[in-house]
Amino acid sequence: MKTIQLQIIVLVLLASCSNSEKLSDAYGNFEVDDIIVSSEASGKLLLFNVEEGKSLKKMDLVGVIDTTQLVLQKKQLKAQSKAVSSKIANIESEIKVQEQQKKNLLVDKNRIEKLLKDGAATQKQLDDVNGALDLIDSKVSSIKTQYASVMSEMEVIKTQVSQVEESIIKCKILNPTKGTVLEKYSEQNEITAFGKPLYKLADTDEMILRVYVSGVQLAHLKIGQEVEVLVDDDARTNRSLSGHISWISESAEFTPKIIQTKEERVNMVYAVKVRVKNDGTLKIGMPGEVNFISGK
Repeated sequence: MKTIQLQIIVLVLLASCSNSEKLSDAYGNFEVDDIIVSSEASGKLLLFNVEEGKSLKKMDLVGVIDTTQLVLQKKQLKAQSKAVSSKIANIESEIKVQEQQKKNLLVDKNRIEKLLKDGAATQKQLDDVNGALDLIDSKVSSIKTQYASVMSEMEVIKTQVSQVEESIIKCKILNPTKGTVLEKYSEQNEITAFGKPLYKLADTDEMILRVYVSGVQLAHLKIGQEVEVLVDDDARTNRSLSGHISWISESAEFTPKIIQTKEERVNMVYAVKVRVKNDGTLKIGMPGEVNFISGK
């Protein structure tokens, strides 16, 4: 009889302990929003000051790509620009000469017209002057056409110079945003190319806990909702952090194998992102749990 009573007490205590354990509402792993910084130019990496785990500030100079070919190309374009400028100067001078000749002929035309009224000049003299004026107008029109063509050539060269200067600027690798280097893909003195990945960067000051919830839980969640995030403190206890929901998937997916939900595993779940301020202890891939705070 005593043995039976003892067994009942043990079962009651075990059931009590089991019920007292509060299971979390959702489970997942920490991740970050990372970006891959790629090369915007081609050439040799003369400088590449990037190491995995290194913290970088926005606009830090982390690398320099060889600009020798671009500098030579810019000098060549500058020489072409000087040659075209001399053409423009010659054309402008020629136009001025023709305009001065036209002024002189107009003076002669006025004089001949007066003489013609007095009978001291012939119609042929006036016709010759008018013909000369027409010829000058034709020459000026032709020269101005050449001028427009040369000016277009000059604009093309200016555009090419601007493009080369922009390419030279892009040979300086500037870190686009504050963050920590997660992976490094290139080394100093290697040859890189336009679009080639150089390193992966992420801001680890704020981490993302991606968890999965059932359709029943989904109805009680909303963007911006405050949640309690739990991470392992030691083998038996958890540490509590504050977080908020930043994204909820619009479509269901099959439950990831590594995830265990509050109830039994279900076939389809919804992904939810929870943003958490990193106190320095959160790492990428670390497991975490979430309790959804009611009424918030």
